Amino acid sequence: MPFVSLDDGCRLFYRVDGPADAPAVICSNSLGSDHMMWQPQAEALAPFMQVVRYDTRGHGASDVPPGPYSLERLGRDVLGLADHLDLKRFSFCGLSMGGLTGQWLGVHAAERLDKLVLADTSAQFPPPSMWDERMAAIHAGGMAAVAESILGRFFTANFHRAQPGVVEAFRRVLLEMDAAGYLACCEAIKPADLREAISAIQCPTLVITGRHDQSTPPERGDFIASRIKGARHEVLDAAHISNIEQPARFTALLAGFLGQETLPADDRFASGMKRRRGVLGDPWVDRANARRNAFNGEFQDFITRYAWGEIWTRPGLDEVTRRLLVVAVTASLGRWEEYDLHVGAALRAGVEPDTIKEVLMQTAIYAGVPAANTGFQRAGALIDKDG
Repeated sequence: MPFVSLDDGCRLFYRVDGPADAPAVICSNSLGSDHMMWQPQAEALAPFMQVVRYDTRGHGASDVPPGPYSLERLGRDVLGLADHLDLKRFSFCGLSMGGLTGQWLGVHAAERLDKLVLADTSAQFPPPSMWDERMAAIHAGGMAAVAESILGRFFTANFHRAQPGVVEAFRRVLLEMDAAGYLACCEAIKPADLREAISAIQCPTLVITGRHDQSTPPERGDFIASRIKGARHEVLDAAHISNIEQPARFTALLAGFLGQETLPADDRFASGMKRRRGVLGDPWVDRANARRNAFNGEFQDFITRYAWGEIWTRPGLDEVTRRLLVVAVTASLGRWEEYDLHVGAALRAGVEPDTIKEVLMQTAIYAGVPAANTGFQRAGALIDKDG
């Protein structure tokens, strides 16, 4: 597991997806969640960006040093992670507590930021009495004492009914986290007040809020956007964790703001990219994405969405059958580049050479001996290569 040891000895867990030479975005979780809350965005952006996710100290797999923590400490953790990854500059996307951290970075580390996304957050989180009551409940009854009320603010009632599995995953994170880490982060949020300071933020800034968010309602986003020159504010039909409740719309906004305007952010694209990687392997897909540019980008997105997101994900055929059909069709049509790609991927996935042989014997009857002959030669070379 990848960790970075920070200047105070705290080990921060992180993960990186996407090409190492691509523009980077660091994503910061909300209070009471972990890096996995960014999974929909990571899957969509990773083909084109270096997506860095981490568990805020006190959360997930990161260490839980004694509290209280400060907002400055949370911000410097991000800079320590960026230094560890040799990221001189990066974009930052934070939600709730992560968004508060982002505001601190915008004020105190402007030279490191390309763009800033502040989601479901506030420049101040009043009243202090609310934090006192929540912390007292946790001291008395642990995370179970507050989990249901927190989940009630995280998502709308409709989302609770429609996506119980997702809600349960967030419940599990809350119940399993170290209460000391949660409390120490509460101590960082409770006194924070950046209402005046954020007017110093100069980098391009996108503010996103949820229309039904009880914790950071849209008026809080309006205030942040009014204080940061040129900031744009978008409101989604969601509660507090808007990137999960409205993943397609959130990702579309994020992708467009970060400069990936042609990135399709619908579920079909995300599932297509996952399927494409599963069938062809990460190295090949990473190389293909590295060749993506303004000229071919929309075509690449089209392939991912329709070939991989619609056809390869249909339930009517199992994966091996689909692989063998592609081998037969590409051999019959003489599409040898695609043939080599799919035969090699099939062999690496465990399809036996004898199975490939039977497909080519059938191809010889219905598509002709010359096609099968070339298919045998090329498949034999791939079998010998893979050993």
